[in-house]
Amino acid sequence: MALDIDPLRSWIGRTEVLADMATAVPPRALSATLDRDDAPLQPGDVLPPCWHWLYFLPLARQSQIGADGHPKRGGFLPPVPLPRRMWAGSRIQFHTPLRIGQSLERTSHIEDVRLKEGRTGPLVFVNVRHEVRAEGQLAITDRHNIVYRDMPQPGEPAPAGVPAPEGAMWTRCIEPDDVLLFRYSALTFNGHRIHYDRRYVTEVEGYPGLVVHGPLIATLLLDLLRRELPGATVTQFSFKAVSPIFDIAPFHVCGRREDAHTVKLWAVTPEGHLAMDASVTLA
Repeated sequence: MALDIDPLRSWIGRTEVLADMATAVPPRALSATLDRDDAPLQPGDVLPPCWHWLYFLPLARQSQIGADGHPKRGGFLPPVPLPRRMWAGSRIQFHTPLRIGQSLERTSHIEDVRLKEGRTGPLVFVNVRHEVRAEGQLAITDRHNIVYRDMPQPGEPAPAGVPAPEGAMWTRCIEPDDVLLFRYSALTFNGHRIHYDRRYVTEVEGYPGLVVHGPLIATLLLDLLRRELPGATVTQFSFKAVSPIFDIAPFHVCGRREDAHTVKLWAVTPEGHLAMDASVTLA
């Protein structure tokens, strides 16, 4: 399909400011969802890296929800006329810890909207910079890369998988059942039907099963790091989604320490392909 990128690029520069509180119940619930035996977080306790995704949730009214469960196009994000939307990756800097009980503010800014031609048709990339402040102090800079694409054509072959890295120092098997995906969708108020509606995801979107959330995979990678290096302080984290993971078979999260300040993390599909590639910088 021909796609005019110029009207969509008019969204560049748009800004949105949201306020929230770092309350204790969402991280307690995420800890349970990740099957952790943590002591309940109390006021003043530090949030683990990327648990800020539990706040500033998308609160679109029910009448403003589209057929796929996402908010209808054309709010803060541009109205890209392509049906599939994916959080393709992030680059995150942690400047100062977030603590339970703090007042939070997130300023979001659309930095770029660009069109590329992929193997299966047009791809639109939207880059968003989120700056999270705690009690007025910059705590996190989180740059999201969102990609929009068309539905695959009937009979279109699936792309070849990328072999996963070898040499893992740490590995954990994850069983992505529908309860795990439902709980994470509920925690992040994510109505996207590909994560919980099996009829929709298989009959409409053509996937073989429920899709495991990209940010959930990223959270599981960081959780592996916390289990193996519980005292480590993360200053930077970046990840890129490479291949989807579905709830029809277990997958693995893996990692290894590269040097004193760098950790490589990755997720592996049941077929042995790379699902997500990530890097962590430690203090």
